[in-house]
Amino acid sequence: MKTNLRQAVGSLLVVGLEGTELTGLERAWLKLVRPAGVILFRRNIADARQTRALLAEATSLCAANSFRCVDMEGGTVDRLRDALTAMHSAQAVAEAERRTGKAGLARRQGELIAQGVKAFGFNTTLAPVLDLALPESAKVMGTRSAAATAEGMVDYARDFLAGLATHKVVGCGKHFPGLGGGTLDSHLETPAIGRGMRELWREDLAPYRELRDELPMVMVNHAAYPETPGKSKPASASSYWIQTVLRKRIGYRGIIFSDDMEMGGILKFMPIEEAVVAAVRAGMDLLEICHSPDLILRAYEALMAEGERSAAFSRLIFERAEQMARSRAKLFASGVPRALTPRQFAALRERILSFRETVMKAQSGAEAQPA
Repeated sequence: MKTNLRQAVGSLLVVGLEGTELTGLERAWLKLVRPAGVILFRRNIADARQTRALLAEATSLCAANSFRCVDMEGGTVDRLRDALTAMHSAQAVAEAERRTGKAGLARRQGELIAQGVKAFGFNTTLAPVLDLALPESAKVMGTRSAAATAEGMVDYARDFLAGLATHKVVGCGKHFPGLGGGTLDSHLETPAIGRGMRELWREDLAPYRELRDELPMVMVNHAAYPETPGKSKPASASSYWIQTVLRKRIGYRGIIFSDDMEMGGILKFMPIEEAVVAAVRAGMDLLEICHSPDLILRAYEALMAEGERSAAFSRLIFERAEQMARSRAKLFASGVPRALTPRQFAALRERILSFRETVMKAQSGAEAQPA
């Protein structure tokens, strides 16, 4: 069946939900929008059975081969902490590897996170963070960044991604082109990062160059880089960053995904209607809108209106939608992850606890044994 404009527009959106069950209003707008998939947060997750039921119902109202996304990095960004058990941060795991001189912990973390998200019915985790752990961003990023150097970041992320891939879970490198030099939280403001292109290319962008063929997805941030040709425009709405740097100079061919389009970093720069059109024109493949049904529908209608007004934009929407449909079919060909039995779920929890103990021993200077 031929895709119409409404279906094409909807299939470029990944959306958030309100609670642990769908509301009547959510069922109505999901049927209208038919998004590419959903992203869940701790507010949506009570236990594995409930989460799988929510994902099943929500994605039955989405495009085929839907994204089932969760932010599962470990540390402060751990959406399964309450329903499974806590996972150490990227920084803690990378530091444990450095202290012991033993490789394999990052890959093991990736494998355990993949097993965890699959147990709850997800197929995508928005990790790893590739931002460098620089002093400027320490208060904002905390322990989310694994290393201060590009080399250390690549070593961690490559192994982490290999762990995800072992269990056929899609990862997403973030936050391109790099928040390591930022002092503001892009959830609230538009960070103006004063690093020049030469410095960014040598340091912040090196992980994207090195891992370009291993990253199924790249998330673009809402920061501005005034000392570069991107000037004051947020990267998420900038063709310079998305097309010139990521697509052409780096040669990335995977899916380009926006950070949450509700964040102050973009909405304090332009309204949602302008932001989503600008992002698609700039080369964004998928737009993430994580909370407000009002903003989801405003974004959807703005893309529709621009597609009806502009034949060139309509062609762009259809091309992007067809490309994303092919990508979803390829990424999620294996179908919905299988539910675990209670015994299997308990064993997974024990493996994560054992891994945590290994990392903690390494952090304290004790001899760590393999998890």
